Amino acid sequence: MRWRDDPDMRQWGLVLAAAGLLAITMGGRQTLGLFVSPINTSTGLGITTISFAMAVAQFVWGAIQPVAGAVADRYGPGRALAAGILLMAAGAALTPMMDSSIGMVFSIGFLMAAGSGAGSFSVLIGAASQRLPTHRRGMASGVINAGGSFGQFVFAPLMQKLIGVFGWMGAMYSLAVITLAALPMARLLRGRPAPVASVSATEAPPLERGMRATLSDAFRDRSYLLVHAGFFTCGFHIAFLVTHLPGEVDLCGLPAQVASWSLAIIGLANIAGSLYAGWCVQHYRSKYILFWMYASRAALVALYLVAPKTEMTFYIFAAGLGFTWLATVPPTAGVVGKLFGTRYLATLFGMTLLSHQVGGFLGAWLGGIAITETGDYQWMWYADIALAALAAVANLPIREPRIEPRPQPA
Repeated sequence: MRWRDDPDMRQWGLVLAAAGLLAITMGGRQTLGLFVSPINTSTGLGITTISFAMAVAQFVWGAIQPVAGAVADRYGPGRALAAGILLMAAGAALTPMMDSSIGMVFSIGFLMAAGSGAGSFSVLIGAASQRLPTHRRGMASGVINAGGSFGQFVFAPLMQKLIGVFGWMGAMYSLAVITLAALPMARLLRGRPAPVASVSATEAPPLERGMRATLSDAFRDRSYLLVHAGFFTCGFHIAFLVTHLPGEVDLCGLPAQVASWSLAIIGLANIAGSLYAGWCVQHYRSKYILFWMYASRAALVALYLVAPKTEMTFYIFAAGLGFTWLATVPPTAGVVGKLFGTRYLATLFGMTLLSHQVGGFLGAWLGGIAITETGDYQWMWYADIALAALAAVANLPIREPRIEPRPQPA
């Protein structure tokens, strides 16, 4: 029997294709912080200017999510994914040609960000959820999420090596070529999904109300707004670290390789964290999973601030943070799916990711201002602790049904 003739194998084949595609789009995006110092040295644009381009990228990555999600919900995910891959590759190829702030904002802030966003969580998790029965969606989102983390684990040392061998321009050209390798994976997710059976009473009734009515209902729902509030903090936290961790390492007098290996460790730890989060979504209410994730981040950052700044400290810090790094995605998508069903999940989760990236814009940009104005990131770390603690508390009042036991076959 061919795998296409086996429904189970076909479903997991699609999940693995989505994970592989996310490994490329997220791996390239999450390692752009390694380019900040080389670009500044080469162009003289200044850390604040380059940080602003990275901050715009954070916002655009989020802003494109509901748009790409709406395209995927209406026409199928294949077109949105293919367009995203081409945009990201074009942005990477054009960046070495830019020597002005406007040029950097255009190539990194718009092209690369829009491309990686269209090939990211909202479209991929939405496509998988529409093609899978309810009892498999949590684990599937964990596997897809782990793909993005695996990409970060691979791309961080790879990009650092390419920068060292070919310079930052050669590394950017290489990234453009690698990105195009994701196009065949997008073909596997083309077309509209076939209906799948639901086995859980916790899923919203499949009422066909239309996208506009569903969005209107969502933004009047207190629980949906609380999900947005928590995810805003997640974006602030991740964007600040991805963009400015190399600068923090440099302030501590450690070699640049510590930053690239820390980013790689974050990705490696999040593979385990994402798979564990996917398992947890199937057994525990997602709002409690999110509470403990955000609370643990606040505690880890506080411990980092009082720890000696050695290589081992950074590696342990990276491993601890990495376990929850993007593992917030499966429970967040799970809450949205439970509240409103999966018909417009790509669009609704895309709006949640937009909130995530508004936080990301502020994390990347304010980090650049902090280092320029004060010479360190101390106040950013304090803000990170406060926001993580608030995000933990914000998830507790979310209206979420209890987990129903999966029916056993007769």
